[in-house]
Amino acid sequence: MTFEIVPATAADAAAITAVVNEAYRVEDFFKVGDRTNEAEIAAMLSEETFLITSAADGSVIGSVRVSVSGGRGHFGMLSVAPATQGTGLGRALVEAAERFARDHGCTVMDLEVASPRSELPDFYRKFGYEVTARADWPEHVLHELKSPAHFIVMSKPL
Repeated sequence: MTFEIVPATAADAAAITAVVNEAYRVEDFFKVGDRTNEAEIAAMLSEETFLITSAADGSVIGSVRVSVSGGRGHFGMLSVAPATQGTGLGRALVEAAERFARDHGCTVMDLEVASPRSELPDFYRKFGYEVTARADWPEHVLHELKSPAHFIVMSKPL
C-alpha cells in the first residue's frame, strides 16, 4: 500500500490524540490511563512535528512525532489505528520520520520503547535500530505505572 504522509497542523491535535490513545491501549497491562491528551499534543505540535496519514474519510489512521536537535533525530508516539495495523503503515511512518530527520541534517535517529513492551526492540531491529542505552521512567509520571518499567533507548545511523 501507498500512504500519503504529511506534516500535521494544530487543527489535527484531537485526531492525533485519538489515534495515539487507540494504538496505545496495548499498554493498559502496565500503565494506567490514556497515553496522551489533546493539550499535550497541542503543546508538542507547537515545538515538534507530527507526521500523519489519513483514511479516505479524512480520519487520521497513523501518526509519528519527530524532532531534530544537534544532528540527531528522534521519533516517538508511533501510532497506527488497530484496524490498519499490518498494512505497512508503521513502516511507512518510520521511513517518513527518518527522511524528515535526514532532510534536516541529522545523521542519527533515536527512539525509546517502554521495557514492558518486549516485542518492540525486535520490531525496531527490522529497521536497523540497536539498543544503545537505558533510561528511567520520568518521576512525575511514575504514578501511572502498574508495574516497574524503564525505557530502552534504540538508535541507528541515518
